[in-house]
Amino acid sequence: MADKNLAIIILAAGQGKRMNNPNLPKVLVELKQIPLLQYVLVLSMKVQADPIISIVGHHREKVINFLNIFSHKLSNNTLKYAVQAEQLGTGHAVQQSEILLNEFNGNVLILSGDVPLLSEFTITNFLKLHKLSEADLSVLSSIAPNPFGYGRIVRTKNGDFERIVEEKDADERIRLIDEINSGIYLVKKDLLFSSLRLIQNENAQGEFYLTDIIEINKKAGKNVQAFNIGKFEEIQGINSQDDLENVAKNLG
Repeated sequence: MADKNLAIIILAAGQGKRMNNPNLPKVLVELKQIPLLQYVLVLSMKVQADPIISIVGHHREKVINFLNIFSHKLSNNTLKYAVQAEQLGTGHAVQQSEILLNEFNGNVLILSGDVPLLSEFTITNFLKLHKLSEADLSVLSSIAPNPFGYGRIVRTKNGDFERIVEEKDADERIRLIDEINSGIYLVKKDLLFSSLRLIQNENAQGEFYLTDIIEINKKAGKNVQAFNIGKFEEIQGINSQDDLENVAKNLG
């Protein structure tokens, strides 16, 4: 039975320029003859989320066609999609799902469509820890063998989550931190969209970043947690052909 208290949003609108295949959206690149997005959809169904919303953008007609075929094969009416017509950042992408969640009042789990190795075990534990800690917003973190390029999880001396610092903003001390932000979030639905309305695009890319909801809610005194329970191999995204080959090796 579907979990009526859990919805999943899958970020699947990106172009994936470094995949060197301009005619194919990144989430439809195949890993072991299976599109990347399919791995994430299968995981989403295993944890019994309803609805499961993919945010589509680049070559969206191809992604929508795939979603329709996949949904029809499984006779699954929990799979939906929302269109991000302009690529204005991850925060803007998530905003496109708001109308589809009008009748929903539970927690929203945000995943990426290019992270195929994430396990049901990790997500189930993440959901449990979020509930046990009575968190308003949680982020899944991991220890990276090479954290360069990732946002770092900064904690207090007591080990409590303090903030996320992006690579470009990190000083030498913070760059030594190997606990990184996976980009996987769990947040109460109403809090998610009220927070998204507060984010700004005053950055070099002119984009609305989903990560900004962390700082917004910390400043508002909300209970924000980071749970270091994910293996790095599980949360690694596919951004290049090299990444695809490495992940294929991990699949065996």
